[in-house]
Amino acid sequence: MTEEISLLNQDKWRIIDQSSLGPSFKAMSSFALDDTLCQTVGAGHSPAAARAWVHHSTIVLGIQDTRLPYLEEGLSYLSQEGYSYVVRNSGGLAVVLDEGVLNLSLIFPESERNKIEINRGYETMYELIKAMFKDFPAKIEAREIKGSYCPGSYDLSINGKKFAGISQRRIRNGAAVQIYLSVEGSGSKRAELIREFYQRAKRDVQTKFDVPEIQPEVMASLSELLERDFTVQDVMLRFLKVLQHFSGYIYNSQLEGGEAILYEGHLSRMVERNSKFGIL
Repeated sequence: MTEEISLLNQDKWRIIDQSSLGPSFKAMSSFALDDTLCQTVGAGHSPAAARAWVHHSTIVLGIQDTRLPYLEEGLSYLSQEGYSYVVRNSGGLAVVLDEGVLNLSLIFPESERNKIEINRGYETMYELIKAMFKDFPAKIEAREIKGSYCPGSYDLSINGKKFAGISQRRIRNGAAVQIYLSVEGSGSKRAELIREFYQRAKRDVQTKFDVPEIQPEVMASLSELLERDFTVQDVMLRFLKVLQHFSGYIYNSQLEGGEAILYEGHLSRMVERNSKFGIL
């Protein structure tokens, strides 16, 4: 067993399943929740936590996206297409979240003696996803997919088509490794939406950061790639089975004890962040 996989071997996994809350569950709440869990897991007040969630018709922007020269025109286009938007508190660029995209977070404790290196966090999520789909012969690769939105060295792909992206965030001895999985629907249509956003928000202006030149054909959903009509709940079940395999005990939970107060504080910071960028 590799060092990366060993992170999945927790005595307990606390599961927070928010994958079926519906359109009223907003993205700012998700980022505030992960920050809350980082704090409580890092302080030893909670075992390692795994959170699953779905958001409807939402574009998550990175901080760099807010520096686009014609951002308001890009945001206006997203609104016309029926999408809300939010600026995340972790790295990366714009991604699409909708009812066919399952988001997962693994939140681990860190300490001075037990630091979780960045690559180890990425590798752990990569190994989790491979384990979830080990019954398929298709090879899942981790490498940057040029032409995808929010490209990174740990893009997950099959036959050169990206279906997932991974990010990380660390707060007070807690490490959150987050992934979005395009499960259902058309990956290329999601990419077309982001391509049009960038075309309107950037135009031909030279920017200080590299805006991806999106090629919709390099993105797809798991249903398309594995030729199986997966639902988000199908993949959610695979996720829980893998965690059960690597742990002696998993249990469902919501916020406990003083976490609700911490959550309100983190949510206020998310609201403040988005207000600063004129996005609410």
